[in-house]
Amino acid sequence: MDMIIRRVRIEDDKPLVDIGIKDGRIAAIEEQLDRIGTEEIDAEGRVALPGFIEAHLHLEKAFLHRRMPARLGTLDEAIRVTGILKSKQERKDVLERSRKVLDMAITSGTTLIRAHPDVDPIQNLIGVETAVELRDEYRDLIDLQIVAFPQEGILKTPGVVELMEKAIALGADVVGGCPYNEISWDDTKKHVDTVFAMAIKHDLPVDMHADFSDDASDQRFMSAEYIARKTIETGYQGRVALGHVTSPGSLEPEKLKPLIDLLREADITIVTLPATDVYLGGRKDVVNQRRGLTPVRALRAGGVNVAYASNNVRNAFTPFGKADPLVIGNLLAHLIQFGTPDHQAEILKMSTTDAARAVGISKNYGLAVGKSADLMILDTQVVADALLDIPARSWVFKRGRIAAMTKLDTKICRTCGHAHSEPHAHAKTKKTASATR
Repeated sequence: MDMIIRRVRIEDDKPLVDIGIKDGRIAAIEEQLDRIGTEEIDAEGRVALPGFIEAHLHLEKAFLHRRMPARLGTLDEAIRVTGILKSKQERKDVLERSRKVLDMAITSGTTLIRAHPDVDPIQNLIGVETAVELRDEYRDLIDLQIVAFPQEGILKTPGVVELMEKAIALGADVVGGCPYNEISWDDTKKHVDTVFAMAIKHDLPVDMHADFSDDASDQRFMSAEYIARKTIETGYQGRVALGHVTSPGSLEPEKLKPLIDLLREADITIVTLPATDVYLGGRKDVVNQRRGLTPVRALRAGGVNVAYASNNVRNAFTPFGKADPLVIGNLLAHLIQFGTPDHQAEILKMSTTDAARAVGISKNYGLAVGKSADLMILDTQVVADALLDIPARSWVFKRGRIAAMTKLDTKICRTCGHAHSEPHAHAKTKKTASATR
C-alpha cells in the first residue's frame, strides 16, 4: 500500500476502520488492515468523508469586495459593479486572487471545483485562460472543471458565441448559460437553444445560471421548464445543472409540483447558492422581506438532485465566505430548517455524493474500494457532528496524496487565570520557542 489511514470513522454506528490506498485509489477498507503502508497516518478515531465538491464557484471574481463596494446589494448592482471591475482585470491579479480561493478550498477539504469564468467582450477570455493555467498548476491538489459562462448574455452581447467557441478550444469542459440576462423571453429561449446547440456540437455538459429572482412574474426568470423540455428533447438527461433557481420558491405548491416532476424527468441537478441568494434576495421589500432561496425541501422530496455551493467569495454578489462547504452547508441547514440528524446527513450528501452527480463524476467518487482516493479526515470523532462542529480538516487527500494538513492546538486556562508574574506552566518563553525552530 502507498498509504494507510489507520483508525478512521466512516459510520457512527460501526467500528473504526483502516483505509488502504494504492495508485491513487482506495484499495481496501477494513478493520485492522493487516498490511503495511509506505506511509501511514493514525487518524485516532477522526471522521473521514469523501472530498467536497464545489459545483459552482467563480474564481476570477473573488476578493473584489473592497475595490468597489456594492451599496444597494441587488443583483443588478452586483452585475454592474462586477462589469466595471472586470473591465480592468489583469492576468497577474486574477491568478493571485484565484490561487487564494483555491488554497482556501483545498484546506477546507474540497477536491473538485466547477469554475464559472465569464466569457464576454468586457474581460474577453482572461477568466478561462487563467483557469486553464491553474488547472495544470494545481493538478495534484484539486481538479478544475471550467465553464464557458456568458454572464452578459448571448443575444444582447455580440461576439459572445465566438468567444465561447474559443473558450472551448482553450480547454473549457462545460457550456454555460445565463438566460435571464437577455432583453426578452424570446431571446431567453434563443439563449437556451444556443447553449444546447453548442453543447451537442462539442459533446459537453450544460451548466446554466437560471431563474435568479424573488418571484415568477418575469418569464425570463422562469426558464427552468423550457430548459427541462429542451433537455428531454435533446436527450441530455443527467448532463444539465442549473444554479440559483430561486424564482420557483415563490410558486404555490400546485404550480411548483409540475415543474419539479419535469425537472426530475429531465434528470437536471439544481445547485442552490444560499450565501449569494439570501444576501441579494428581497432587496425591494419593505416589510416581511423575502430571502430568495431555491425550494430545496420540495425539490428533494420530489426526487430532484440538489447540491449546494459557495458561488462567490467576497465580492458584490457575496461579500463573505472562505470557500468552505461546511460553512455554507451550516447556513443552508438553518435557512431550510434542516435540524434533525437525518437532515444534517442530507446536507453533507448535498456537498459530496449529490454534488459529484451534479458534475458527472459519480462513478469514480466516494469512500469505497476502487474509487479515487479523494477524501478528508475531519478533526471530530462523530460523523453526525461534522456539520455542527465545522471542524478543521486534519488531512486532505487528492488521489491518495496529501494535499493539505491542518493542526490545531488549543488550551483552555481554567485555573491559571490571566494575571501572572510568571509565565504559564504550559507557555513557551520566547527564548525557548526560538531554540526549537
